Amino acid sequence: MITKPSLVPERLALLESSAADPFLTEGLLKGEQVHAGIDLAKVVEPLPEDDARWWVEPIRSLVEDAMFEFREDRTRADAWLAPRLHATLRLTRREAADKRLWSHLSLAVAPDYVVWRHLSEPTAKKPERRVPAERFRGSADRQCFSRLWWAAELFRNGADYEPVEAACRNQDLIHSVLKKEIIDHRPTAQAVVRLLKNGLVTTGREVDGLSVAINAAGATLIYDILAPDQPRDPAHLRDWIAEAESAPPVDRHKLPNGPDEDPAPEKSVVALTDYFAELFETAPVRGRKSGD
Repeated sequence: MITKPSLVPERLALLESSAADPFLTEGLLKGEQVHAGIDLAKVVEPLPEDDARWWVEPIRSLVEDAMFEFREDRTRADAWLAPRLHATLRLTRREAADKRLWSHLSLAVAPDYVVWRHLSEPTAKKPERRVPAERFRGSADRQCFSRLWWAAELFRNGADYEPVEAACRNQDLIHSVLKKEIIDHRPTAQAVVRLLKNGLVTTGREVDGLSVAINAAGATLIYDILAPDQPRDPAHLRDWIAEAESAPPVDRHKLPNGPDEDPAPEKSVVALTDYFAELFETAPVRGRKSGD
């Protein structure tokens, strides 16, 4: 397994996909050899130096702690790291939508974490261990770090990250639901988490079936009418981002706090939880008999 590059930058930067490609070598994707970091530093676009959010050390410390704590079960690292990454890297959604930031984080700052977390185990069909390149510079629901940040952003309930932990314990939820726009409706996200927590939806196939049913129903039913949400006050997010310079490192044992926003209206979450439970009864779940 590879270690971190010999030269890890002090600050985050932006890395274009075309500039990242030469560093996605076979040696890296197989977890055998990492780049030194020197040449990569020459092709990045710097971020403003007066912004404390771009310091690498807090993120580097987080991933090293995750690799140690979850060395026996790598998938469990997602639920631990997602809220802490979000609370450490305080971004606007516009900033988080920039793939260049995540490419730099994965390739320049923590390629060893990407390999540690996503190096596949050999199978009969794929005997060669390998990390998919999309874990370094892929879409938001596949890239190693952006998927965790967006999961935390979409599933947090105001300042409360507890629903994020529940969501990230189910890998299928991140892959199948995260890329659907309907999950940006806060009561919808919280209702899905509650179905997970109460045990109605557990397996990957059930998550897929529920996701399809929710998305299809959303095409004909406006969830904002059935379960209205309150507009967010952008001042809370601005204040939270401004506090990044003086914020202490996130606690490793207790969940951090997100932006000081009101949670999704409880009445709306309950209404959608009940509605989605009804939808799930007839959702197309592979392997489930019609009478189940």
